[in-house]
Amino acid sequence: MAGQLNITPSLEQFQEAATKWRPELLMQPIIGCQDTIQHMTPRPGIRYKENVGAISGNAQFGPYKPSRSSDFNLNVEYRTLETFMGSVHCKFEPNSAASTILGYMAATKGDGQMQAPTALHVLTLIAKGLSESLNDAIWCGVRNASGDTTKDLFDGFDTITIAEIAADKISVANKNYMKLTEEITTANALDIAKEILYSLDPRLRAQELNMYCSQDFADKYNEAMLLTHGGINYYTRFGQDCVEGSNGKLHIIPLFNKADSKFIHVTPKSNMLVGYDQMGDIESVMVKEYEPFILSYIATMFFGVQFESIDYRKLKVIELAA
Repeated sequence: MAGQLNITPSLEQFQEAATKWRPELLMQPIIGCQDTIQHMTPRPGIRYKENVGAISGNAQFGPYKPSRSSDFNLNVEYRTLETFMGSVHCKFEPNSAASTILGYMAATKGDGQMQAPTALHVLTLIAKGLSESLNDAIWCGVRNASGDTTKDLFDGFDTITIAEIAADKISVANKNYMKLTEEITTANALDIAKEILYSLDPRLRAQELNMYCSQDFADKYNEAMLLTHGGINYYTRFGQDCVEGSNGKLHIIPLFNKADSKFIHVTPKSNMLVGYDQMGDIESVMVKEYEPFILSYIATMFFGVQFESIDYRKLKVIELAA
C-alpha cells in the first residue's frame, strides 16, 4: 500500500549493526548482570584458563643482627579461573521485535519523540536478554559440555563450594566453614548473623566484607532488628546494610539468584572473580537468514567464575540447616 511505513530494518542493516557494534553487543549480557556482578570483581580478557591465587611467606623482621639469616618459604595457593566458550543461536521475527520496541519507545518518550527502531535496538534487546540466564547460573551453574543451557556452561560459586567441601578444602578444620544447626527464622536471624560474624578469623573480620545471602535471610534479619532494636535511639531506619556489631564492615548483600542456595558466603568483593574475554577476536556476533521472515542471532562468548582464594583469612562458607 502506498505510504505504508516500514519500521523493520533489513537483513543487511542487521548484519552491519552486528559487525559495527560487536564489542557493545558482546558486553550487553555482562551489563545485564550488574545487579550481581557489581558486588564482585570482573576479570576481562580471560579466555579459557588463568591461574589466580594468594601468595604468602614466613620471613620476619627481628632485632638487627648482621649474622642472622633464615630460609624463606614461599607459599602460593593457586586456583584456576576458567572461562568456557558458549554459543547462542536464537531465531527472531524482526517485525515483531521492532513493533515491540516501537511500542515501548512510544510509551516512554511520547509520539513526538518516537523514532523507528534500528537494527541495533533489536540486537541490543536480544543481547541484553541473555543476561537473565547468566545471572541465574552464577551460583548454581554446573558444567556439562553436552548441555544446552547457560547453567551447563560453567560451574557457579555454589557448585565450586560443594566440590571444595567434598575435597575437605572447605571444612571446619580449615576454619573456612560452619554449618548452622537450626533453620533461620525472624526470631533467630539476628543471633545467627552475629554468630557468623564472631566466627570469622580476626584478619578476615577486619576487612570490608560482603555477606552473599538470599533476600529471605535479609528480610528475616531486618524483621529481627525491628523487633529487638525498634526502641533504641541509634536504630533510625528499617532495612540494615550491615550486620550489627561489625563496625559497618560486614555488608548484607541479598541476591535474587541466591534464593535457592544452601550457602551464605562471607568474603571480600575482590575474592569473587567473574571472568570473561571481550578483548579477543574469537567472540563473535552475526545475523543470518536461514528461512523466510525469520532471522537468526548467532553469538559466542566466554564466561566463568571462581574464588581467588578459599583460605580462612579470605572466605567463610556457612551452610544452612536442611
